[in-house]
Amino acid sequence: MRISGSATRRKGLIVSAAGLAVTAFLVAPAAQATTAKPTPKAAAAKSAVAVAKKLGDTATAGAYLDRSTGTMVVTITHSADAAAVRDAGATPKVVARSSAQLAKVADAMKSADVAGTSWGVDPVADQVLISADSTVTGAKLAKVQAVAERFGAAAHLQKVAGRFSTRIAGGDAIWGTQYRCSLGFNVTNGSATYFLTAGHCGNVEPNWYDNPGNYIGSTVNSRFPGDDFAIVQYGGSVPAEGSVDLYNGGRQDITGAADAYVGESVTRSGSTTGVHGGTVQALNVTVNYGSEGIVYGTIQTNVCAEPGDSGGSLFDGGTALGLTSGGSGNCSSGGQTFFQPVTEPLAAYGVSVF
Repeated sequence: MRISGSATRRKGLIVSAAGLAVTAFLVAPAAQATTAKPTPKAAAAKSAVAVAKKLGDTATAGAYLDRSTGTMVVTITHSADAAAVRDAGATPKVVARSSAQLAKVADAMKSADVAGTSWGVDPVADQVLISADSTVTGAKLAKVQAVAERFGAAAHLQKVAGRFSTRIAGGDAIWGTQYRCSLGFNVTNGSATYFLTAGHCGNVEPNWYDNPGNYIGSTVNSRFPGDDFAIVQYGGSVPAEGSVDLYNGGRQDITGAADAYVGESVTRSGSTTGVHGGTVQALNVTVNYGSEGIVYGTIQTNVCAEPGDSGGSLFDGGTALGLTSGGSGNCSSGGQTFFQPVTEPLAAYGVSVF
């Protein structure tokens, strides 16, 4: 059996559990790869993000894709920086607040420590987007509202359906003795083959099996909370390849990895809900899952997910972006899903997608 990035369901085992539900990516048989369709061109997005980083936290609130024009925008707090942005091929937009100023809102939310909330910079609106799930009511909601009101236009509070939880998974299913998760991406260090999945999956399952119940590998390392990623080394002679299951008889070849950008069109594959798409809403988002832990630096999207999709792949064409961490809502009513950026575990473990 070839192992790639998506999932099938295994009857007779726990599909999702009261604790955690995770999933992995297994390659679909004899399928045709699709062609990546990045929008805008990856080079333009990379250049815009690079100039924003060069300007620094005190001079910009970040970069994003203007979906109405298809151009990259870099926010600036000083008009004198407009020329540098144009030289990078992006459109400058003067805003009132920098990332450094907006960080004060994030610090206040961290100090408030309210389970069921998330927060991160929205460069389009030049404010911190604070989300509160259905469990944030009464005194807890008042506490969050007080933070938002304290910072005025620099903060925006929104209520979201459902409860923020890590009980979701994606891609082809991988099975432990208690839980099912999704494989994110197959990776290699040149001499050995591994796959990445969610850290909250790796924390609870030392060994992983495919749908027929054959052993495929063991967890080498996992990081959760704080981060949410794990690496599993394949055992035996499991044939792995670098693609993601599209749940339509085809699969997407993965040829590289990159950081996501706000406004980017993205796709998620998961063993519970298959393939769903959406856009990146914010980056470097902190998610307070309550008793399950806090995860920092996530990618916030409007892509739906459900229990059993954790660990699954987030990608844009042939580019790997993230691993499914958690979220709220479902694929009937919609919701938010948060992803661990894939570039972090690739660097941490010294591996690359293939």
